[in-house]
This record gives sequence, structure tokens and C-alpha cells, in this order.
Amino acid sequence: MLFAPASCPRLIVKIGSSLLVDPDGAVRRDWLVGIAADIAERARVGQQVAVVSSGAIALGARRLGLAKGGRGTLEDAQAAAATGQIALSQVWAEVLGAEGLTAAQMLVTLDDLEHRRRYLNAAATLDRLLSLGVVPIINENDSVATEEIRFGDNDRLAARVAQAAAAGGVILLSDIDGLYDRNPAQDGAVHIARVERIDASIEAMADTGSASGMGSGGMVSKIAAARIANAAGAHLAIASGRIDRPLSTAARHSLFVADKSASARKAWLAGGLTAKGRIEIDAGAAKALQGGASLLAAGVTAVSGSFARGDILDIAGPDGRVIARGLSEYPGADAASIVGLGRDAQEAALGYAPRSAMVHRDHMVLL
Repeated sequence: MLFAPASCPRLIVKIGSSLLVDPDGAVRRDWLVGIAADIAERARVGQQVAVVSSGAIALGARRLGLAKGGRGTLEDAQAAAATGQIALSQVWAEVLGAEGLTAAQMLVTLDDLEHRRRYLNAAATLDRLLSLGVVPIINENDSVATEEIRFGDNDRLAARVAQAAAAGGVILLSDIDGLYDRNPAQDGAVHIARVERIDASIEAMADTGSASGMGSGGMVSKIAAARIANAAGAHLAIASGRIDRPLSTAARHSLFVADKSASARKAWLAGGLTAKGRIEIDAGAAKALQGGASLLAAGVTAVSGSFARGDILDIAGPDGRVIARGLSEYPGADAASIVGLGRDAQEAALGYAPRSAMVHRDHMVLL
């Protein structure tokens, strides 16, 4: 296999529902047996593999006879997930067991990986399971997750799991073999084999519908996942799962290359999907942040959101684009009261000695 992620000590593989479950809601068992064989091959050469697996809602909907694939209502989806998760974990245990591997189940919600303490607990569990040679099968806990705490897709969940597991690579098995500069159904569409940096031009390719049958949101979520994984030092590949043995077959794919590994704390910040507030800054402050400086109140033009000290904030430049993320040194009301002020004026506004920065560089990551 030619994926760069395949050579890392720890690998996260994401499998979507359409690959694992056929349109009738039955498991594509022969294909899954091939995936298990691929994972066993990786284990024999010393690679530790965790799987982010969709499919619980589809399987549960079939067993319960629910319309619309179990997604007619939130309650239907939660019931289908609770029922289908048993079936999903059972089939994974069977196919991996046939290869002499032990499977474990981990269910998480967005809140579990956004909350620092629970994130560290999940990371410790993943590390122990992988070090024991177990294959963790991870899914979003759809039986309890509601709209405001859902990942919404398992692409970004896989990237967050890679952070928590300190994995060096992620492979998103998809309906398509990677990123195209436009919808691949169009004449002249060009496959993008390697992405060194995710910039506006790369994001625009997803916005123009390069996801081929998944809708633009499918590829948008994959690029968002690549950004999260790359920020943690993990390479990410988008590859087609519409072939047998996709983890051992050299096939065309798109590789998003990680530049360098961030610290664990900064990787967690960069990968966060929710922010409690937003700080807007002027051009001078934006330049200072690029040079490694902390964010001072004098360079802030606006503060919005209800947040406490220590909450995650998005930091936006003059053009409105989020350029950094960090932990607030102030509660929201105090931060709003010192926007644009120098140190002496801050003390007068707050009634106490101000902190050295609104967001300290040690608790900030550039995006």
C-alpha cells in the first residue's frame, strides 16, 4: 500500500455507513472480512490500528423496521443507534476474531473530546487498548448525542481520535478516491494527489461539489478533518473503499501532508469543533500573532460570545477569517470592557491589575 499513513506506528481508519452497510441495511460482510484481513496484516508488521466505524443507525433501522433509514426523527435515530450498535460491535468482534484479533468498543460524543479532562481520559483508554494489541472500534454515541453536541460526521471524529491516540496517520475510506478540482463527473476534472497546505484554493474545490455523490458537505467535512489531523502532525489520506482489500491495495488517493507535530495541548486546541466566543483583531495584532506574540487587548477590535476564563475562543483577523484559537485569560464581560485599551486604561476599566494578555501565546495555536 502506498499511503504515507500506512507506515506510521498508529493508524486510524474511518469507514462510512455506505461502505459497511448495503442499501437494504445489511452488513457487507465479505467486504468487511477483507478489511479485517488488512488490519491483521498491519498488526503483524507492528502497526496499531483503530477503526472509526459508522453503520449503527442503518443496522438498527433495519432491525426495528424504521422508515427513512432510522433518520426520520431524532428519537428514531437514537433508538436505531442503540439497537444497531450491538449488531455493529458483534460483527466487528467476529471478523476481527477470525483473524486472531480482539475488538473493543468505544462510544464518544463531541462533548467528550471538547472537554479537556474527558479528552485526556479517552486518550488514556485508547493508548492502553492499542498497546495491548486490541483494535478499538469507535463511533459517535448517537443514542445520547443531540444536534448541539454531535460531530455530525465521522470524518472529523476520526481526526480527533487520531489526536487523542497520538496517531501518525488517518485514512478516510470513502465513495471517492480523493479530492478533485471540481465535480469529477465533469469533463476535465483533475484529481489532486497531494496537498501540502490547506488554503482557500483547496477549500474552494470542496465548495464546488468535488465529493461525487456525497454532496459538497461530504468533501468539506473531509478537508476539515484533514486540517485537524495535520495540526496534530498526522497525515491524512482520502481513498476509495469501493474496492476489495482497500488497506492493502495500492490505488489512487489524495494525501494531505502534515507539516509538523504540534504540542498535545495546541493540537487539542486546533482540533476543537466548538468555541465559546470570538475575538476580532486588527492587522497589527494579526501580524504580531504570526510572529509568535501573545494577543494584547490593544489589538482587539471586538469581542462576542458568553465565555469564562479558560474557555476556547476563535481569533479572527481583519478579513473575518479565523486565524488562531486560544484560551481566554478573561471572562467575556471583562474582555469586552478592555477592547482596544492599553495597559493603564485596562486597569481603570477593570478595577484590578490586568493580565499580561487577553490570550497568551502558550495557550494559543495558529490555524
